[in-house]
Amino acid sequence: MRAVGVTDLPFALRISAAWSWRLAIILAVAWAIAWALAQLSFIVIPVLVAALLAGLLSPLVTWLRRVGLPRGLAVAITELGFIAVVAGLLTLVGRQISSGFSQLWGEALAGLAEVQKWFSEGPLQITSSQLDTYVKDAQQILTTNQGTLVNGVLSVGSSAGHFITGALIALFVLVFFLLEGQRIWGFLVGMLPRQARPAADGAGRRGWTSLVSYVRVQVFVAAVDALGIGVGAAILGVPLALPLGILVFVSSFIPVVGALVSGAVAVLLALVANGLTNAVVMLIIVVAVQQLESHVLQPLVMGRAVALHPVAVILAVAAGSYIAGIAGALFAVPTLAVTNSAVRYIASRSWENSWETEGATAPADAGRTPVSPEAP
Repeated sequence: MRAVGVTDLPFALRISAAWSWRLAIILAVAWAIAWALAQLSFIVIPVLVAALLAGLLSPLVTWLRRVGLPRGLAVAITELGFIAVVAGLLTLVGRQISSGFSQLWGEALAGLAEVQKWFSEGPLQITSSQLDTYVKDAQQILTTNQGTLVNGVLSVGSSAGHFITGALIALFVLVFFLLEGQRIWGFLVGMLPRQARPAADGAGRRGWTSLVSYVRVQVFVAAVDALGIGVGAAILGVPLALPLGILVFVSSFIPVVGALVSGAVAVLLALVANGLTNAVVMLIIVVAVQQLESHVLQPLVMGRAVALHPVAVILAVAAGSYIAGIAGALFAVPTLAVTNSAVRYIASRSWENSWETEGATAPADAGRTPVSPEAP
């Protein structure tokens, strides 16, 4: 009786086994990379933020170079201008909040009185003594858990320190992305085996093109959302309309979740400051703006910039937020867009016998602009 060889096994079983161990290795490597990135998140997140900002600001560097400015001066003007704009907006928002807080506090107290009146005279029939009991119970809970609250405040302070450190790292890395993006990319490609360089170089350039398109379109969509909701809030007389518009703009970079949070804040401000009717009108404005984004801007503009199905976007945001919280939700869609473009390029095999075969083996010229990954 002869021993059973591999060839005696069913063909389907052999194929399944071959695929299984290869997929297992891929998943293990992917898990190891994800674990390593999570341990280095204090560095990885600022670098990713710098990449997004480079995609946004590199056209301005290119324009300044065409005007005749040296690259170093163009990068300095671009980054310092960006910092000045952000600092100016933060200062303006701070002044708006400080000047409008007292008015908002008075309106909030008046709104609380109306809520208490509704509780006592409405269908719930809750008396003032019962409300006082509930308030005292809440105070007792706060007193009992004040140690936890203090630890939470300290963790917020620590997070603020981490945020400032990350922002400084991102700005520092952004300088070199804008100044020597091509040289950095050429160095990374040069570390790969010679046979893999053409495909990796072309895939990376296609992925960068998708990233730049995503950032530009997302800024446009966020601006439309901020203008729509901010102007609507100002017309309705909702306090802190400018800070609300900036909140909408920033939160729009987190698909789906950001719109829900900023919309809820807008409606809550209208409810506290101006009453139920004003809040309903604000809700209608928020829904109208978000429907415009979902059914017009996203399919027509974003769909052309990054070829991703809405279901893929939602699943990516859900998975990213589950794995890495807010940072995961922020980077999920651009990561998926870059991966999609890179995989499509490699699968098309258009890199074979193309210009990348000769150009990918040497580092690219540092003087070329990093915003044009398609340029030879």
